[in-house]
Amino acid sequence: MTVDIRVIRAGQMYRYYLRETVVGDGRRPARTPLLDAQEQAGVPAGRWMGRGLAALGLAPGEEVTEAQLRNLFGERGRHPYADWIEADLLAKGDSPKKAFKAGALGRRVMVTGVDFVFRPQPTIYLLWALGDEETRRVIEAAHERAIERVLEWIEDEVAAIRYGKDGIYRVRPPGGLVAARFRHYEARSGRPLLHDHLLLSVKGQRLDGKWGSIHTLALHENTVAASALYNELVAAEVCEALGLATKPRTVTPGRRPVMEIAGVPHELIRWTSRRSDQIAACLAELEHEYVTAVDDDGELKFLPVVSERARAKLNQMAARKTRPPKQTARPLGQLRAWWKASAILTSGVAVGVITSLLEYARAAAAAIRARVAAVVDVALAAVDVAATVFVMNEGGRFHRRHLLAEARRHLALVLRGRRREPGLDDRIVAAAISAHCLDISEPKTTIGLLADYRLYTARWDLADLPARRRPPTSAPGPDRHPPADPGEPAALRPPGQDAGEWEIPRVPLQYERAVLAGAVVREKLRTTTAAVRGRAYDVIAHQQAAMPEQLLAPAAADPEHDDQEPEAGRREAIDLTALRALRESRTDVEALDLTAERLRHLRDAFTKAADDSRARTDRYAEQDDADAVRPVRQDDQQAHRPQKPGPHRGREAGH
Repeated sequence: MTVDIRVIRAGQMYRYYLRETVVGDGRRPARTPLLDAQEQAGVPAGRWMGRGLAALGLAPGEEVTEAQLRNLFGERGRHPYADWIEADLLAKGDSPKKAFKAGALGRRVMVTGVDFVFRPQPTIYLLWALGDEETRRVIEAAHERAIERVLEWIEDEVAAIRYGKDGIYRVRPPGGLVAARFRHYEARSGRPLLHDHLLLSVKGQRLDGKWGSIHTLALHENTVAASALYNELVAAEVCEALGLATKPRTVTPGRRPVMEIAGVPHELIRWTSRRSDQIAACLAELEHEYVTAVDDDGELKFLPVVSERARAKLNQMAARKTRPPKQTARPLGQLRAWWKASAILTSGVAVGVITSLLEYARAAAAAIRARVAAVVDVALAAVDVAATVFVMNEGGRFHRRHLLAEARRHLALVLRGRRREPGLDDRIVAAAISAHCLDISEPKTTIGLLADYRLYTARWDLADLPARRRPPTSAPGPDRHPPADPGEPAALRPPGQDAGEWEIPRVPLQYERAVLAGAVVREKLRTTTAAVRGRAYDVIAHQQAAMPEQLLAPAAADPEHDDQEPEAGRREAIDLTALRALRESRTDVEALDLTAERLRHLRDAFTKAADDSRARTDRYAEQDDADAVRPVRQDDQQAHRPQKPGPHRGREAGH
């Protein structure tokens, strides 16, 4: 994700934000005024944002002062001008208690805000760092507009003020929210990293004029959707302004590809990822400790494979262990000169490419736009979005926010940096819910009636997908390799290899299964609606084009026998004319070929895994009991079965 979120507590404003964040993550000298410290660090002053500024006497774009930050975030949610309000009332003869209460924004709170960190994709901030001044200004303007749009979406669709007994009632803040934005230029490693800290206050005004606090849990739950929206908006703004295009880039095999600016060499991305290499090295050590850790009885403490959830936790630990100290902030002009020199000397990219990076990216964009036309099919997008969310959420249950985040990712993949019409993501979500989702929520409280907290599952049965494999219960010995497959016994350690050099086995990633699930659903829809024409037939043509031809039924060989009944057991033949016409019409051929290649790879991988699993089951059955059946955990199959309506236990965790 390119948007992170952290909670701001009153004490943190003094210990961390007023000392470091407001001055570009540097170290603010003691007793130095804020504006002087920002000028010395070479970072711009903070700016106020949000529709709620008018109620506080502030204006959008106005500079943020230290006293305003201290009152709003450090003094448990007071008015930014609380000092002036108190002084004015005391001068008029009011009591100190009344003056103090007048400067408060409702009840005092310990959690005073959240810190959203927005950073664009690496290829975008590489163009910002190595390009000319005009390119830098365009990218910074696109970055700011994307943040503004995300904040507007949070104000309109996410933020809610809780009130009533136990906070059972919720209302959108009609006047909007208040946020302070601070810009930073570099990462801890010294490499370029354009990013902004958006300090969002929890204080909001209700319709009756009273001040309340927004529910921070809703902000955490929608962070993935906010990140997807920001990625889509900033890429579209940059591409439209500079004549560029995006393309998918696989960072981790088996995981969802990320959209990057086409034409920027991957060697430059590697040049900026020195911290990533350090984290990866530490992560490998932590993973080995995880799969080999045993308790006092010699039993495994954890699983002998690394699941996605465990790997995410270990990655956070590795990031903390390898976190370098902060460096002294430097002016942007000096940083840009140092970055270009460092890239020329150490990245391995030719000097001509670095000095003309924008021209190379424009040439790549022209080639992509010449052969790829953006085709957004709402019906097909609804299939892909619903299948992906269904598989990737534990238990196959999800909320609307999960569908919304996936719909925005889908649009970014299809549009390749083009702007979309407003509300298209909501239309895809509505189509997915109405056609492919089943509402299984049973609200017992007021919050359960809200559309954002309705609980869904998929309508179709994906039982033909391979199930997750059950891990073994025995621990590997000290001289044995961790099992490469959960059903296999621990193998002997290869000679000449230390423990840290072993390849740590991992559970197959859910995104691979999600892609295959989407293919299965599309194939089922194709076979059930093959006789439909018109708009529905166009949808079927898109579905055929998205499937590898090996998975499609062959066309009829002899046209003279078209009037005969099909043979028993033979699938209905598919007319590939639509597929050829679709390719000739400049549809997203590159994305379709990528999908076909991935599906072929996944089909072979899952077929081999199923054969190996059956062979192991037969072998162990012969050794133990010919009639014994290997147990399979019920939760292993939940992601592939349609969920029946029934009571549930609370909201499911987000992505």
